[in-house]
Amino acid sequence: MGAVVGTLTMQTKQRRPSRDKTDDELEMTMVCHRPEGLEQLEAQTNFTKQELQILYRGFKNECPSGVVNEETFKHIYSQFFPHGDASMYAHYLFNAFDTANNGSIKFKDFVTGLSILLRGTLREKLEWTFHLYDINKDGYINREEMTEIVRAIYDMMGKYTYPALTGDVPQQHVDAFFQKMDKNKDGVVTLEEFIIACQEDETMMRSMQLFENVI
Repeated sequence: MGAVVGTLTMQTKQRRPSRDKTDDELEMTMVCHRPEGLEQLEAQTNFTKQELQILYRGFKNECPSGVVNEETFKHIYSQFFPHGDASMYAHYLFNAFDTANNGSIKFKDFVTGLSILLRGTLREKLEWTFHLYDINKDGYINREEMTEIVRAIYDMMGKYTYPALTGDVPQQHVDAFFQKMDKNKDGVVTLEEFIIACQEDETMMRSMQLFENVI
């Protein structure tokens, strides 16, 4: 997601070198889906008003209507992984941002999630990552869900996956995680099991912190 944010802000800076608060506030009233006011978003996130203005300009540049649907999100995200297939991972990532489960991401959804991923506490970041893996939103991660996400990541990274992908690598990855995470061996991982396992194992923490690499 850092790649997506980079594109949004870079395009904003290139196209609009000078803006002021009045311009931004005016623009925010003109889109079809008006976002929360800057002051309210500033209070709800870890971004400053100036940072929110920059993010909003980029968001509106990519999504003039004020909302992003899944196809648009996939198109934007796929540009940063030209050597692989990012469609499935983008699908899961979109669903994680779409907290209302209505098939669209508004600016508030975008910056709220981004605030957690970039500036949240460690627990907040791990909770967000857990919900990304919990595909069916039942409060648990099962082997099938984790395998789907891991395979989507390998597909997205394409030929740059290291180590080189063979057919059983995703399953090996999942088996290793479950052995450490599923403390009571009931076949699913709870949020607390997930957080404790990541905090106890530095290698696992690096592997699970998707917000610092592929997001």
